[in-house]
Formats: sequence, structure tokens, C-alpha cells
Amino acid sequence: MIKKLIFYILTTTFSLSAFADNGYNLWLNYKLVEDVSLLANYRTQLQSLYIPYQNATAKIAASELENALKILLNERVAETKEIKENSLVLLKTEDFTKYGLASKSFEKTDAFAIEKKMIQNKPVILISSPSEIGLLYGSFKLLQILGTNGDISQINIQESPKIARRILNHWDNLDRTVERGYAGFSLWDWQRLPKYIDQRYIDYARANASIGINGTVLTNVNSNALILTKEWLQKVKALADTFRPYGIRVYLTARFSAPIEIGKLKTADPLDEEVKTWWKDKANEIYNIIPDFGGFLVKANSEGQPGPQNYGRNHADGANMLAKALAPHGGIVMWRAFVYDNEVPEDRAKQAYNEFKPLDGHFEDNVIIQVKNGAIDFQPREPFHPLFGALSKTNTMAEFQITQEYLGMATNLAYLAPLFKECLDADTYAKGKNSTVARVIDGSLFNNKISAIAGVSNIGNDINWCGHPLAQSNWFAFGKLAWNYSLTSEQIAREWTKLTLHTNNSATNEVVDILMQSREAVVNYMTPLGLHHLMGWDHHYGPGPWIANKPRADWTSVYYHKADKNGIGFNRTRTGSDAVDQYQPQLANEFNSTKTCPEKYLLWFHHLSWDYRLKNGETLWNGLVKKYYQGVEEVWQMQTAWNKLNGNIDPEIHLAVKQLFSIQYDDAVMWRDACVLYFKQFSGKPIPAGLEKPKHDLKYYESLEFKYVPGI
Repeated sequence: MIKKLIFYILTTTFSLSAFADNGYNLWLNYKLVEDVSLLANYRTQLQSLYIPYQNATAKIAASELENALKILLNERVAETKEIKENSLVLLKTEDFTKYGLASKSFEKTDAFAIEKKMIQNKPVILISSPSEIGLLYGSFKLLQILGTNGDISQINIQESPKIARRILNHWDNLDRTVERGYAGFSLWDWQRLPKYIDQRYIDYARANASIGINGTVLTNVNSNALILTKEWLQKVKALADTFRPYGIRVYLTARFSAPIEIGKLKTADPLDEEVKTWWKDKANEIYNIIPDFGGFLVKANSEGQPGPQNYGRNHADGANMLAKALAPHGGIVMWRAFVYDNEVPEDRAKQAYNEFKPLDGHFEDNVIIQVKNGAIDFQPREPFHPLFGALSKTNTMAEFQITQEYLGMATNLAYLAPLFKECLDADTYAKGKNSTVARVIDGSLFNNKISAIAGVSNIGNDINWCGHPLAQSNWFAFGKLAWNYSLTSEQIAREWTKLTLHTNNSATNEVVDILMQSREAVVNYMTPLGLHHLMGWDHHYGPGPWIANKPRADWTSVYYHKADKNGIGFNRTRTGSDAVDQYQPQLANEFNSTKTCPEKYLLWFHHLSWDYRLKNGETLWNGLVKKYYQGVEEVWQMQTAWNKLNGNIDPEIHLAVKQLFSIQYDDAVMWRDACVLYFKQFSGKPIPAGLEKPKHDLKYYESLEFKYVPGI
């Protein structure tokens, strides 16, 4: 009885409807269906619940459905021991024949179907899947349909995830700080683990399961070897045990020098037999503690991190050594391609391609190369990384940043689904047309054995999880696109808005418009026309186009924009660094010519005169300045539209976002004025007539300090 009570407490969704909405419930913020006729329809079709399984995952599905339906329908939908008319039935496909159903097949074990069926001559809504996890996913899908007032009268849907491993990367440190984290401290309370399981761990797992995320890397890519010691692995085990019923595997970052630091070896050379044995023994130890451990994420020979190149070896040598240790257990190595060296004179944008392309086909089958969406570093806008499509014989996955390191952190709104889609939908032309990045990472383009996608988490212990209330939409969007990248940014924004904010149709349209405009606004007031890496030093908050004379040239802004009296932009054409030729010929030729290069990437690939004419006839100087002013205007429009929603949005959330828009507007003006004044000194040209002049001079902006930026 006590165990049942504990389980009920841990899995129950508590209604906070009597209180202001603090954002804690995310998109699982269930609310009574207000449409009277629709409510009656739902009640008619969902009169009872039948789930003939007793494992933890099935119990979670049952609890979620019972509690959610109680709120949505204001009526208890009780679980029964037999199928009744107009019931909701959850069945695994292996049991179909027991209930007189024709066999059904799915491509993947976590796929599901929701359909109207006759079972034992009784009309029901059936959720089916090969696995309990699939049944849980299907349950969440049905609740999302109800929560957005969808029609279930003739429901007949079948879904299968396009990408197998859908993973969050937490950049969480063992002291609970979060690198590039803007929503408080780490969720993982290592001091109280393994014996104390915080309710937030369960709520975190539940939220991820509701959008199909099935993996989590608990620790920072700038890793600490201590996490691989026995004492810490017991803490990791407690989290893995908590997450497992929700279909979530745990992964860890592996510090390449761990054999030295915690193994007391003299070397970490991947070809050394003692080192190989140490990693094999470590893998055996981990899997003995956590049988379904997912594997390692590795940052090696990047930004000072140790790696195989310390010993004259290459990335394949390092990755393969770890992969062989994990292979007997079914684990994988996610080896990050984010590598660059200040001592290498080559354009930083080219360095990852140069290191990994020659190694294509040399990696073990359980190695997957994790590639950032762009070649520099999660900038507001980048062309897709040229490694996508270049590694035809190697598993390749994408890494997106959900946390907004370069997009105003948790104070600026930037709905990132359009950024994710820009990369996923990009055509690499690796095997002709329609060789999209999405088809590279889902494994279908090159018949890869592993498919995966990662998102650098924006989650912390803030009450609303993500700092900015609307930044939850980016966690949601990542999960939705990881499951089905063919969804549109607007579809996802609309679903998130309805589920989370419970707006009427008019207010929903307004919120969706704000979300859809937000990322482009940030690009315009920060880095328009292909500019990049203009942010403040180290903390990356606020403008810093003047950053120069730092220990590494490739950590400065002047390295990238190359503004001078003759013009602005990084020449990556065939007369410059020739980064264009890392792309397939169709794209290389397109990017190489100013006539065909998309203007959104213009200064990424070209250094152009201030008098260069844009497609609209404006000079480059005038067009660049007007983009900065347009970005500020777009923030004002979003701010104004949000303010008008007062009364249509929960007061607590509305006030929080209203205040954040006030900060964002000031930030946008600061970015605009600082960048325009800085570049003006090179162009020698005036700010176009009709545009307000900056309130301060350039020295004022250069003197600004941001002492309280989180996440460093």
C-alpha cells in the first residue's frame, strides 16, 4: 500500500489552476476543454481506460491519462479490468491476436498508432505500439490532440520517429553550475544523490517523454573525469533508474585524459594497450551499474581539451578506442567535430572539415560524429556545416544549441524552430537534389547504422525551467523536430502556445506571430547580412564588434568581420579562404558569386565594398544600417503586440514576458547603435536620413561591462 501511495505521488499531475501560472507545468499545463460540444464529444468517446500491463512505464501512462483526462474533461475516466464500449485502450502489437485484432507492424519499437477500432464488438480508441514506451508516447500525443481541441471522432494516425536517438546535452558541472546556462543551477543535486530523488527529476523525465526525447547527457562537454569514478556512477545510476520508465537513457561525457587523472596511468594514448584495457574495464564497470547506459559524448582536442592529437594520433584513433570498449554493451561514442586550432592559419570555418573529411570511413560502426549546425559556433545565423553530406561513410548527427548563448540568453526572445529548420531543410546536394541535412542525420541518405540529434539544453532549476517563459518553446520545438523534422515552425509554435498558454484563437495567432518573428529580429539587430561573432568577450552578451588583441585571434570579432575602409565581410570565396569549395559544386558556385549568394549569407562568404549594391538597390552600408534599425523596430512590434495580450495570458506569465521585452528592446537598441557606430568609422558614411541617431558615442558602448551575466 505504501509503495502504491509513493508511486501515485511521484506520477500524479497536480492541478495549479487555483494559482497564477508560474510556468512549471510547461506544455503539460492541462486545462478544462471550454468548447461545450467538443467536451461532450470527448466525454462520449473516452468513458473508461483499459491497460493490461503492470510495469512502471504502463503505470505512468495510466496515471498520466487518468489525471490529465480528469482535468481536461472534468470527469473521472477510470481504469477498468476489461474493455468496455467507448473506452481508451492501450495494447502492444504482440497482444493483438488475444483481442481478435489483425497483426500490425511498425518500423521502430517506439512508434505508435491512435485509431478508432472495434474490439470485441465494442467501439474504442486504440493506442498501439510494439513497446510500452511507444504506448506512453501515444498517450501524450492523444492528450496533446485533446489539449489543442483536435477532432478524435475518426482519429487514425500513425507516427514513427525519424531519428532514433533524440538527446539533450546538459553542459552541467559537478558543482551545479551550468556552462552557458541561463536558467539557474543544474537540476542534478549531486550532494543528495543517490538516496534523494527530487520530484524535479521525475517531472523532467515526464516532460521529455511527452515530446519524444529519449536520451540525456548529464555532464558538460568540458568534462570532469570524476563522473566516471565508482562513487559518482552510483549517483548517475539513481538518475538512470528514475528516467528509465520514461524511455530515457543516460549518457556521460568522457574526459580523454581520465586514464591519467583517475586511473593513475602515465598516458592516455589511445593506441597504448594499458589505456585500451583501462577503458574496457571502465565500460564494464559502468554497464554493471547501469545496464542500459547510452555511451559517451567526447570533446577532444578542442579549446584546450585533451585528446588523441596530444599523442600524435587522430580523431578516429581516439573515437575507435572508446567505441571498442563500449561495443560489447551496445553503447555508442558521440565524437564532437567542434575542433579548431589557433595555431592553424586556416580559416576557422574550414578546420573541422579539414580534420574529419580525410577520416571518412575510418570510424567504427558505433561512432557517430556530432556536428554543430554551422561551422563557427551556434551563431544567430550560419550556413549549414559543410561536414553534413561530406561524410558518406560515417555516422553523422546534428548538434543544435537550445540555450541562447549568442542570442540574448534568457532575456531575449528567440524562437529557434526556424533556425533548426534552416539547417535541417538545407540541401547538401551530396547525392543530388533533396540530399537534405535531415536525411543525412536520420541515416537514410547514406544508409547509416546510427541516427541521432542533440540539443544543448536550456534547462535549469528556475521555477519555469528555462528562465524566459517563452523559451520553453525551444525545448518543445527541439523534441518535436527530433521526432518529426517535417513539421513546420509555425505548426510547432501553434501547438506549444495552445498547450502552454491556453489562448483563444485570436491570442494564439498573436503569440505565434511574435514567436515566428523573434529569431529574425535577433539576427537583424545583432548580425545581419551574414555577419557573425560580434558579441562581447567571453560572456557573449551584448555587442562587441571591436573585440581584438586577445590570446586567440579566432576568439575576436575583428577576425570575422574584417571591416576596413574598403568594405566588410569574410572572403570565403575562391579568391579568399575558399571555404565555399567544402560544399558540393552546386552550392560552392552559388556561394562563390555575389549574384547568386543568398543575401542572408552575403558577408559570411564575401568581403564587399561599402558601396556594393544589394538586390533592393541600396548600398551595402545603407542596407546594413537599415537591417540593424529593422531589428529594433521588430522588437518594438513584438513588445507592443505582447502588451495588447494583457487579459488573454496568465497575469504572472504576461508580466514576466512584458518585463523581458523591455530588457530586449534596450538590448536591441544597444546592439544597433554600437555596431552602426563601430562600422561607421570604417565606412566613413553617414547614417541614412530619417533614422534616429544613437544617443551615445562609440566610446560609451565600448566601455560597457556586463558583470552579472550567468553561465560563465
